[in-house]
Amino acid sequence: MYDDGLVTCTDAELIINRYYFPFGWAKRIPLSGIRGVSWRPLSHGSLRIWGSGDFVHWFNLDARRPGKKAAFVIDLGRRILPVVTPDEPGWLAVELAAHGIAVSRDFPQGPARA
Repeated sequence: MYDDGLVTCTDAELIINRYYFPFGWAKRIPLSGIRGVSWRPLSHGSLRIWGSGDFVHWFNLDARRPGKKAAFVIDLGRRILPVVTPDEPGWLAVELAAHGIAVSRDFPQGPARA
């Protein structure tokens, strides 16, 4: 299981804490509902701590985002794409892969945790 306080991957779902504006409720996504996950280097979105700049990508509230380098874009087959910036992207990628969800675009694998 992966859990950094804002993003949790369990055997059944991906939980994105502080997702919904303005109350910060969690978004719970069944792993079976995820079509794909793509890795992107975090550049222009790194200063966005919550919300969307293009009405397509939605970032959960993460005050530590300006210091992070990787973003995961989650394809749910809908117009809005949740975006998370995990503290340990390599570990989250391994956890997602263990549940049959590959992270695309040559993600630079980091160390996995047990």
